Amino acid sequence: MKLVKEIFREYDIRGIYNEEMDDETAYYIGRAYGTKLQEIGKDKTVLAYDNRLSSPNLAKSMIKGLVDAGIEVLNLGLATTPMCYFAANYLKTDASMMITASHNPKEYNGFKFSYNGIHNAYGDSVREIYEIIESGNFYQGVGKVKDVDITDAYIHLILDKLELGDRKIKVVYDPGNGTTSIIADKIFERMTNVEAIPICNVSDGNFPCHHPDPCVYANLQMLKEKVLEVHADFGVGYDGDGDRVGFVDEFGNMIETDKFMIVMWRYLYDKVTNKKGLFDVKCTKALEDELVKLGIEPCEYRTGNSYTRAESARGEYPLGGELSGHVYFRDKFPGYDDGIYAGMRLIELLSHSNKRVSELLDGINKYYSTEEIKVKVDDTKKFMIIDKIVEYAKNKGYNTVTIDGCKAKFDDGFALVRASNTGPNITMRFEATTEERLVELQNEFTNKLKDYIQTL
Repeated sequence: MKLVKEIFREYDIRGIYNEEMDDETAYYIGRAYGTKLQEIGKDKTVLAYDNRLSSPNLAKSMIKGLVDAGIEVLNLGLATTPMCYFAANYLKTDASMMITASHNPKEYNGFKFSYNGIHNAYGDSVREIYEIIESGNFYQGVGKVKDVDITDAYIHLILDKLELGDRKIKVVYDPGNGTTSIIADKIFERMTNVEAIPICNVSDGNFPCHHPDPCVYANLQMLKEKVLEVHADFGVGYDGDGDRVGFVDEFGNMIETDKFMIVMWRYLYDKVTNKKGLFDVKCTKALEDELVKLGIEPCEYRTGNSYTRAESARGEYPLGGELSGHVYFRDKFPGYDDGIYAGMRLIELLSHSNKRVSELLDGINKYYSTEEIKVKVDDTKKFMIIDKIVEYAKNKGYNTVTIDGCKAKFDDGFALVRASNTGPNITMRFEATTEERLVELQNEFTNKLKDYIQTL
């Protein structure tokens, strides 16, 4: 069995198939997860897997491990991560195991799992699975497997509470050959007054069209071209397992997730009673500015899907999200991140408006931002490096936020330097009111980072 400690990450278990993990690893992860479920008084879980080439074999081994731990497995088979989340609540298990590596390259796979149906396990709860496997103290039982189809119920969840107006919307959608390929067509074909044009909508774990990460502009090129060709109102793309979303406007310009949240808050602010908006530390200051302008309390939080989803539930935020494409609607939706549903809410908004998508962002404050910059570092040293960056920022007297790495805030911008929780990287993002100030901030913190990498 391949048991590589490093694949047990902060938010999930993830690694390269047949190098860092294999089918036997999946069996023992199933045994460990089943053991923990038994400890907390649960004897059943939902299980699903994405369309990666390795997923069916991993699922088969995982199911055997769960059954040997005495767990009843409600097997969805091939499904998106949001479908798995939905099923855990719909079938009243509140436990779920999703086999996926999200937007990672095709050679990766992994496991997202939940014990409560509210958020995925993170931190020590992930590492505990490794410890149970290491100890060999597994619960022994005889479980069973039940195949379950929740497709129609899930489609009803997506569509039933949409309130579409009279305007007909034309949208291009791009599953990127990921798992949303199996469900997006079925949803769009039930929508009236919406002309939906698909690209890359054949499920294929080789991802032949492009890498399935819609928050990287290069991966939206085909979507942009199709939007321009058919004169669509906008385009929407989904990641490999369907929990993240990306947009382009009618001109093919990318709409980052923080800008999408501005658009949606302008639509929602007078329709909700809880006037609080959740966003992660990577998001533009323009979002915070706009929330204040609308009378919404800005709530900045650490990056990481498991963390932000848990915080979204705790604070019952009507809308929250991350720059990475996770968006949580809780005004009339259960609050988990669903790329297809996020796209539907933009359709809903447009159907009640005479504006083009590009016009929905008129009047926001202008900032210049870098993309997320990744710097390879030794996994064992990245947090020590961040500690030094925090010390530097505080010694300089900067307004320093430490909820997730180091975010130095200034009247005219910010510098964010944080340790990646999914790999041996330090990630940086910079923003400023002028391009000159942006370069200045980037140079200052990049040079400091290089110094600490060399000396630690």
